Amino acid sequence: MDVNEQLADALRLAVDPPGGVSVEALQDLIRDDPARQWDIATAAGHVGVSPHTLRYYERIGLIAVPRNRAGHRVYDAASVRRLVFLTRMRTSGMAISDLRHYIALVDGGDATIPDRLDLLLEHRDTLRNQLKQIQLALAATEYKIATYGGAAQP
Repeated sequence: MDVNEQLADALRLAVDPPGGVSVEALQDLIRDDPARQWDIATAAGHVGVSPHTLRYYERIGLIAVPRNRAGHRVYDAASVRRLVFLTRMRTSGMAISDLRHYIALVDGGDATIPDRLDLLLEHRDTLRNQLKQIQLALAATEYKIATYGGAAQP
């Protein structure tokens, strides 16, 4: 394989990585199961954070979680949807201050939809720029792996 073919293969792997993203990975953003009621440990495990993080999100006003008669938090479908969104945004680098602003807008009702849209459009632009930079770094890595005789991972 010549150098240009190695570069093209590296770029292909960087732009279309194995595994990709599936619709199933986002299903929890729309799932509405009224029977779903989780305790804090189950909810934390589902979204991939610690119970401490969930308590922190509650303390700073990102989520309000109802409690049962014993005083334990009960995460319903709406709570889980919000947690999935919050954790995806945190994973993508959105600042807590931006999330607090977004949640305040959501709590402000439909009149705030244009402001929410603006915030998310700005975040999308930031993510797209980060993806370009990461894809370039991945392509450079794939190229060097191929240069050193390593096998490309489809």
